[in-house]
Order: sequence, then structure tokens, then C-alpha cells
Amino acid sequence: KLGEGKKDFSKINDGDVVILPAFGASYEEMDMLNKRNVEVVDTTCPWVSKVWNTVDMHQRKGLTSVIHGKYGHEETIATASFCEDYICVKDMKEAEMVADYIVNGGDKEAFLKHFEKATSKGFDPDVHLKNVGLANQTTMYKKETKAIGQLLQKAMMKKYGPAEVDQHYAEFDTICDATQERQDAVTELVENAEELGLDFILVIGGFDSSNTAHLLEIPQLAGIRSFHINRADCIGADNTIRHRKVNGEIVTEPFLLDMDKDVVMGVTSGASTPDAAVQDSLSQIFLLKQLQKEKN
Repeated sequence: KLGEGKKDFSKINDGDVVILPAFGASYEEMDMLNKRNVEVVDTTCPWVSKVWNTVDMHQRKGLTSVIHGKYGHEETIATASFCEDYICVKDMKEAEMVADYIVNGGDKEAFLKHFEKATSKGFDPDVHLKNVGLANQTTMYKKETKAIGQLLQKAMMKKYGPAEVDQHYAEFDTICDATQERQDAVTELVENAEELGLDFILVIGGFDSSNTAHLLEIPQLAGIRSFHINRADCIGADNTIRHRKVNGEIVTEPFLLDMDKDVVMGVTSGASTPDAAVQDSLSQIFLLKQLQKEKN
């Protein structure tokens, strides 16, 4: 990776095996690889491919794709590469900006300035927001994507009337099942934390994983002690834990606050986290407790 969504392919030689990741690769990258003498192993998640099919349908219907995702995320970059016209919105606040422009128009220069890195080349909100279709980065919150969809649909109703809304707005469910199941499970843990007597929630997965980061946000926003680790050795033998905070900062702090107490914890992991990484992390916690028992 070179930053700004760019990658260095100079080290790929004839005969090499190139593995495409679960979040896919852009149309241009795949075209370049297909023209070279390399073996491509495509591990793109079927849910990501479903999003690509959705935005392709948008283009064929003359719709601008509104992509709920982070414009710099590899998956969103790949999805955008299949679009002729698109705009990326990272959250409800940005979606509200788009909806407001659809209904009321506004300062086009300011609008384009805000979304300058998140729109297709030559994007004109006065033209390209007349007919839109919703797609998403598959690791985003399903509830937020649905809320954005409802917002855009209502905006089109206000602008063109209920009878014409289907001519100006289209939506398909493209949230990954594995991601949604984990979000639902963590939400349930949070809602029942007091009854369960949870000491903390442990989230296991890559520090650069978007869907894992979202899992941490759920308990953090509810004020529940929680930690995002990327491997078992983040849990130290000295009862410290090295973890990623919601803002991306990596910190180390005391872990089990009462070593003599039975630990009640919730555990989840990113959609692509190996089961072994979860088991190793739990084993590290059990080892800590065992060492404490031997001391006593």
C-alpha cells in the first residue's frame, strides 16, 4: 500500500501467484492482473460481489450510486471502480447533506468541496442526484445503512412525490450476513450487560479491520468496558492488555481488575478472524487466572 488507495505492483513478476483479498480489488487492478502472466486466486467475498452487481445494475438503469462507506477503504475503492457516477457517504450526517441537496439544492461549490475525494470524476449534484441507488461497504452498520436508505427515499418523495419515487430511488440489501450477525450479538450482550454481570467485552480481529472496529464501537458507545485486540499476545502475563481504542490509538493498560473474582466476559471476533485466534486469546486469559490461583 502506498496510501491514498494506491498500491505498488512493481514486485509482481511473471509466474507469480496473486491473491485477491476478501474485500476485492478494483476493476483497473483486476484488468491489469489479467493482462499479465500471473495466476490470480480470487478470494473476494460473495457479499462484496453482490454489491458490485448492485452498482452495475445502478449504472445500467442510469442511477448514481450512493455508497455508504469510507471512501479510502479498499472495499469501497473497489466498489466505486465499477461505477460511472457515485458519491460516498460515511455516516448519517453526510447522508443528510446529500438528502438536503436533493430536496433543496444549495451551495454546489461547498458541497463538492466537502465530497471532493468521495465522488466520481465530473460529479455534478444538480445532475447526478436526480436518480440514485443505495449500495454499501459490507462491513458498515446495517441499521445505519437502512436509516440512510429511508432518508434518501423520503427525500425523493419530497422532491418528486410518492408516485414517482421508484423512478428516482432504488435499494438492495447488501450487508454481509457474517457482519450483521456479529453486530446483533454484541448489541444483545450490551443490552443485557447488567443482568449478565459482564466485566468486559473482548473483540478479536485485525486492527485495520473495519468490521471489527465497528464491533468495538457498540459497547464503547454504551459505556461498557471493552477491548479490541488483534492476537493473543496482546494479553500480557503481567495482567496488562494492549488494545486498539475507537479512535485508532493503541494503548496498554491493566486488564483484569480483580484477579480473585470469577470473570464474566463477552467475546466476539471480526468476520474474517480465524477461530484459532479466538481460542488462543481465551487460553491466555485462562492462563492468567490459573497463575493467580497458584499464587494463592
